[in-house]
Amino acid sequence: MIIILKPGIARKEETAVLKEIKALGYKPHVMRGVARTVIGAIGDERTHKTLESLTSFPQVERVMPVQKRYKLVSREAQKDATVIPVRGNLIGGRKFQVMAGPCSVEDEKQLMTTAHAVRKAGATILRGGAFKPRTSPYEFQGLGVKGLKLLAKARRETGLAIITELLSEQQVQLVAEYADIIQIGARNAQNFQLLIAAARTGKPILLKRGLSMRIEEWLLAGEYVLSNNNPNLMFCERGIRTFETYTRNTVDLAAIPIIKTESHCPVIIDPSQGAGRADLVACLCRGAAAMGADGLLIEVHPNPAEAWSDGAQQLTLEGFARLMEDLKPFIAAAGRD
Repeated sequence: MIIILKPGIARKEETAVLKEIKALGYKPHVMRGVARTVIGAIGDERTHKTLESLTSFPQVERVMPVQKRYKLVSREAQKDATVIPVRGNLIGGRKFQVMAGPCSVEDEKQLMTTAHAVRKAGATILRGGAFKPRTSPYEFQGLGVKGLKLLAKARRETGLAIITELLSEQQVQLVAEYADIIQIGARNAQNFQLLIAAARTGKPILLKRGLSMRIEEWLLAGEYVLSNNNPNLMFCERGIRTFETYTRNTVDLAAIPIIKTESHCPVIIDPSQGAGRADLVACLCRGAAAMGADGLLIEVHPNPAEAWSDGAQQLTLEGFARLMEDLKPFIAAAGRD
């Protein structure tokens, strides 16, 4: 059930509603928006008393059931789109956000060169992997803590916020210490204990779609974040595994309007992982911007031919600068800045 409170009520009035929800056997989750507060009441309505009696409280505007299996990420729970603040950037707001940087942090020169270049071109968030999930145990696994420290240095020099991937529960506090956004990759999209641990850091979470994940499963995975009192969730479409072999994955741009219809959370597109080919990144970015995505996650490298991981899908610095210019009319056409 969803309980919508009237605007401008006192905190003690909100507390009274929360107390009654708990007394009726439900677990309340509070979502505070700009205009009003919404409370998601989680529990089995077949075994607990109805919450419709809460309409008798003068501070309650209305009570409504949520029919979806995913409650808190649903548009039924929150009509207005969620906007996530990250170091002065608003993800999900009017401004189209671009996160860019190397697939893997390799050394200081590579990272700093890329960070300054993507910032100059218009990116607002720096991506970079310090811990890398690789299919083969013999491939480069990332610099680890050294990579996190280099990302922090790049943030100090450029002012760019940082997004980096979290791989295990043992690394949660370490990664949260450095990251502005925690990325949960495709391989961990249904690692529910990791999702819970990441959510409890309070950091914004970017949840990538799993390799063969249906959209309902993706939304339910996102529910783990919100149900652990972290409202700062964004979904990232990075392509799914199909029978097609011309691309690394099949990018499902239809996921953008579907997620926008079903959920209030921002939607980000990763065309680099999606296609696995640098020559397809630009057209996928244009499509994503035109279809209403809130931002992009793009891999960029000073010399992709020498990249330690996934060089074939990374843009050059010059290619990224051209892309940012080419995107402007598509972003404007979608009503974004």
